[in-house]
Amino acid sequence: MRIAFVGLGVMGFPMAGHLVGAGHEVAVFNRSPQKAQDWVAQHRGRAGATIAEAAEGAEIVFLCVGNDDDVRGVVAQALPAMAVGGIVVDHTTTSAKVAREMAALAQESGRWFVDAPVSGGQAGAVNGQLTVMCGGDPAAFARAEPVIAAFAKATRLMGGPGAGQLTKMVNQICIAGVVQGLAEGLHFAKRAGLDPLEVAAAISKGAAQSWQMDNRWTTMSEGRFDFGFAVDWMRKDLGLVLDEAQANGARLDMTALVDGYYAEVQEMGGNRWDTSSLVARLEK
Repeated sequence: MRIAFVGLGVMGFPMAGHLVGAGHEVAVFNRSPQKAQDWVAQHRGRAGATIAEAAEGAEIVFLCVGNDDDVRGVVAQALPAMAVGGIVVDHTTTSAKVAREMAALAQESGRWFVDAPVSGGQAGAVNGQLTVMCGGDPAAFARAEPVIAAFAKATRLMGGPGAGQLTKMVNQICIAGVVQGLAEGLHFAKRAGLDPLEVAAAISKGAAQSWQMDNRWTTMSEGRFDFGFAVDWMRKDLGLVLDEAQANGARLDMTALVDGYYAEVQEMGGNRWDTSSLVARLEK
């Protein structure tokens, strides 16, 4: 397919590369032109001077940008340039509201929009092992899914526009609680005079096991927090979660509490530490 990819950050850069590896014709755009040139130097493809130039005639336009307003700006420029009947696939984590707005806007112009936030972090993007949760028209999803498979291990349609973003919110709620529990468990183990690695060996094969324990317990115990998804990004996501909960009436006491803990980590200078840094506030 003829594809455009907008947003070459730590996630988008390798994701766009996987699309080239799958045999697609890919044009990219990034706000910092040098990043686009670096991508072209590493992969086959071309860089557009503008979003519209990158999206010209594209059957699918992927984007992985920062926030709701970024998505609105990209879609406004991409829709008139891309092929009629084409699909915008948005991997940004945004509000469900903007996903619904963009789906309606795309449909008005004879195109389609699929909200498709991802989970798996930078390592998942590099290794092509992301989990993608989607919202949108089933026919548009069916066309996009085989292309998304270039960088995903699992892709699922969760419902209509916005359903992918709502599912990503559930994902972040669950992660927040697990990481806080892990931080407190590790902190307690150290205060009790236990060997953290021995504790992990003892409990990681039972009911306490989690992806976070398997992949972050050791680095948390060593005070290393440079493994991808940053605290600033998590706070953005939890802000979306809490706004949505206020609208739908969900009670998210733990999530609100952990969001406050991440604010403390930011005050410690940990804005770019990864989410496992919750333990740092307990040990300061």
